[in-house]
Amino acid sequence: MAKRDYYEVLGVAKQATDEEIKKTYRKLAVKFHPDKNPGDKAAEESFKELGEAYEVLSDHQKRAAYDLHGHAAFDARSRVPGAGGRGAGGFHDPFEVFREVFSTGGGGGGIFGDLFGERADPTGPQRGSDLRYDLEISFKEAVLGCEREVSLFKPENCDSCRGTGATPGSSTKACATCGGRGQVVSSRGIFSIAQPCSRCEGAGRVIEKPCPQCRGGGRVEKTSKIKLKIPAGVDTGARLRSSGNGEAGLRGGPSGDLYVVLHVKDHELFRRDADDLICELPTSFVQMALGAEIEVPTLTGSANIKVPAGTHNGTVFRLKGRGVRNVQGHGVGDLLVKVVVEVPTHLNGAQRSKLQEFAGLCDANVNPHHKGFFDKARDFFK
Repeated sequence: MAKRDYYEVLGVAKQATDEEIKKTYRKLAVKFHPDKNPGDKAAEESFKELGEAYEVLSDHQKRAAYDLHGHAAFDARSRVPGAGGRGAGGFHDPFEVFREVFSTGGGGGGIFGDLFGERADPTGPQRGSDLRYDLEISFKEAVLGCEREVSLFKPENCDSCRGTGATPGSSTKACATCGGRGQVVSSRGIFSIAQPCSRCEGAGRVIEKPCPQCRGGGRVEKTSKIKLKIPAGVDTGARLRSSGNGEAGLRGGPSGDLYVVLHVKDHELFRRDADDLICELPTSFVQMALGAEIEVPTLTGSANIKVPAGTHNGTVFRLKGRGVRNVQGHGVGDLLVKVVVEVPTHLNGAQRSKLQEFAGLCDANVNPHHKGFFDKARDFFK
């Protein structure tokens, strides 16, 4: 199914300003957010489509590429010059796009409280903060995919009180200072300013017997081991979202998410161009002149290429399907093998003698390009 035009998705003109694009996205993202439309698959798909469109049109460089080439600008198979071969935004996450646009730096009841018509209750459950983890993986792990386990030292629910902050069997009572509201209001002239209550720290309730393990906080810092499944085809800068593996929430609130940013190490034999792999293969003059079948390394074993007699230095051979699997499911790239003549640097007497003998036997039929070049050069200088 063909993708819709990104401007059509957001319902804006191609001349729309950054502010118009952002304002429209905010309105539609709230309308179609999965939390506001539970179980509605159509709304969920619209939300994802909006995130992808906004991620491109809100970035000046991506928007320019899209205006020039359309969706082909982000298709690895299109080979659009200067547009890159990866998908829009690399590893697209519509929920992260939403959070970046609506970021307020605080928790709340549900996702961003007032956006869905609900006032954030400072005394109620609070969602835990999201976390970022930078993970370095090998070139082979990025191309083929892998599973990794990471260790994080982060706030988790206290095992003793199960996140309540109270000693088992004890209870909590309304804070006498703020009356259970979690905030105190002070007047300064004609203005009234609400601030978090200093006694209950905005919770609205006071614990009679704080849990000795977490000291009433409901959370303790501890090391957690998290298993990650890294899909084949990722590259440096790709972001993986591990739902619920961020900081534990407060007062029974849900945990935040963990965002893993990948960094791929260089490989000693291969380099990557979008979904293709490139390898330079040293070959001898004899192999290039007489032809040969040469073994080529790949990331999944070895393969053979047939080098015809008289092959020129720098010739590229293509091995279909031996490249990188596209992370968005658009097939597999190729392995491009560039043959490079390796000139011998240490010749013994017999080898040097044979080469000199060969040079004496060479004529125009042996090196026709060589002769043609110097014929043209003589004509040029006449």
